[in-house]
Amino acid sequence: MAGLDKDTPLPTAITLHRKSRVLEIAFDDDSRFELPFEFLRVYSPSAEVRGHGAGQETLQLGKRDVDILNLEPVGNYAIKPTFSDGHDSGLYSWDYLYMLGRNQTEMWQDYLDRLAQAGGSRDPALAPPPAPKGGCASHRH
Repeated sequence: MAGLDKDTPLPTAITLHRKSRVLEIAFDDDSRFELPFEFLRVYSPSAEVRGHGAGQETLQLGKRDVDILNLEPVGNYAIKPTFSDGHDSGLYSWDYLYMLGRNQTEMWQDYLDRLAQAGGSRDPALAPPPAPKGGCASHRH
């Protein structure tokens, strides 16, 4: 099945905690992760964030206060959140969510380091305005 590694545990519960801005996900191997909305947003698996290859990633700025407005299931293998900043093109497969949970501490520190190196901010008021929506202008999908 696309987006699902055969060895990845399956989720047994997914809960959005809107007040604390955390997605809690439990897996059938008894793992449980609390993934902040901001973390999920800056590590979106979408082409808009990850690019189309190594070195094409776009550093996400000003996402500290992002919310998840809607969470849709995608088949039996993923979820698709709609974020308050309009981003809605990332499909978070079970294996991707499991990997985020397992590596959250290191990935978050890496993000903070890259943000500092770029002179960027997590605060929306200090981030430049977003680029116009429309996808990748240089080619067609």
